[in-house]
Amino acid sequence: MKKISNLKNKKVLVLGLAKSGESAARVLKALGAIVTVNDGKPFDENPAAQSLLAEGIKVITGEHPLGLLEEAFEVMVKNPGIPYDNPMVVRALALGIPVITEVELAYLISESPIVGITGTNGKTTTTTMIAEILNADGQVAKLSGNIGFPASDVAASSTSDERLIMELSSFQLMGIETFRPHIAVITNVFSAHLDYHGSQVNYEAAKWRIQENMTADDYLVLNFNQEKLRHKAGQSLAQIVPFSTSDETKNGAYVTDGQIYFKDEHIITVADLSLPGEHNLENALAAICVAKLSHVSTEAIVSILTTFSGVKHRLQYLGQKSTIKFYNDSKATNILATQKALSGFDNQKLWLLAGGLDRGNGFETLSPDIAGLKGMIVFGETAPKLRALAEQLNIPVFESETVATAAALAYEKAVSGDTILLSPANASWDQYKTFEHRGDLFIDAFSKLEER
Repeated sequence: MKKISNLKNKKVLVLGLAKSGESAARVLKALGAIVTVNDGKPFDENPAAQSLLAEGIKVITGEHPLGLLEEAFEVMVKNPGIPYDNPMVVRALALGIPVITEVELAYLISESPIVGITGTNGKTTTTTMIAEILNADGQVAKLSGNIGFPASDVAASSTSDERLIMELSSFQLMGIETFRPHIAVITNVFSAHLDYHGSQVNYEAAKWRIQENMTADDYLVLNFNQEKLRHKAGQSLAQIVPFSTSDETKNGAYVTDGQIYFKDEHIITVADLSLPGEHNLENALAAICVAKLSHVSTEAIVSILTTFSGVKHRLQYLGQKSTIKFYNDSKATNILATQKALSGFDNQKLWLLAGGLDRGNGFETLSPDIAGLKGMIVFGETAPKLRALAEQLNIPVFESETVATAAALAYEKAVSGDTILLSPANASWDQYKTFEHRGDLFIDAFSKLEER
């Protein structure tokens, strides 16, 4: 960790805890800052605040008193999820107090070069894929950021010969000032988080901030399948490294006749990728760009891309039983996510497991995506709706009580060469605590199935 001195003896307010706020508070204390933490959760229900207080850090919990900002703070480190119209943030900005997020702090202390990945979809898969490829080549690549490992915590324990592979949300990127990755990736940009950003223009501007401090010595990997990103390429000082599934982007990664190339070098056959779907092909192309910019061998790239099982609960390949493949996509809590998952499979050999919390919506928009399915197993509150849709489309359909019994029933119905996909198209809260809980039960059910 760089022992920067510009925060020493300065009063810093950490607004909001969670993992990133707790990490930021400890890093700031180690840098000699005078730290105050303010979190809305009551103290007796707040283990993080209790731990920080025991470590000598001032904590104020249960409310966000505006009067606190009269204590002449010089910096506010804001939890990314707290919007900019929050009264505390509004008041801080009015007082001229800089408001940053924890990833800016991570950059200031990091001895390690940073690879930053953002985008609407695919950033977690791409981030994980990049880290695994670099590690397979003998490099030391550490996951950090929005992927669940606080960036400042990872940066504090990393060295100059290691690399931070950092997933970045639009919320985090709103709070940067000097943050500069050596390599940045924008996987894609669609409509999202408009309630936070106020407009699509603001959302896209937040994503584009990932490159604002980059120079001609840095690399920006962009999805040239999207015209809007292709157009913005000329607005960055960084060297542009494109990827595309439809055009031969000779300065980056591309697909020709089912073969993937980086510049003029053949890397891998599309059919050999372990994860199905056009979206995962784009993720792989982005990862290849980063790997080649990081001087990774083609052998290391191939070894991961042919075995990568995906991020847990996100189109995660579990394996085979009796040559029947199983995929866990419990993270698909809405129709769009299930549509994306279905795009990577042959419906004639696919059994779809779906259902969950009934939010009052119909499922008619799924009709073209599920047409021709070999069968469906439905469960949860929305089972009757999904069953009716399947029957309308002449898809064999069966109801089951839980995701575990659905897995067993699908296995009973499937034959060699079929695929069983859990992609619920619904939230999990009717039967399960979280989508992770639902997915874990599906994984457990798969593990208990016996070869036949």
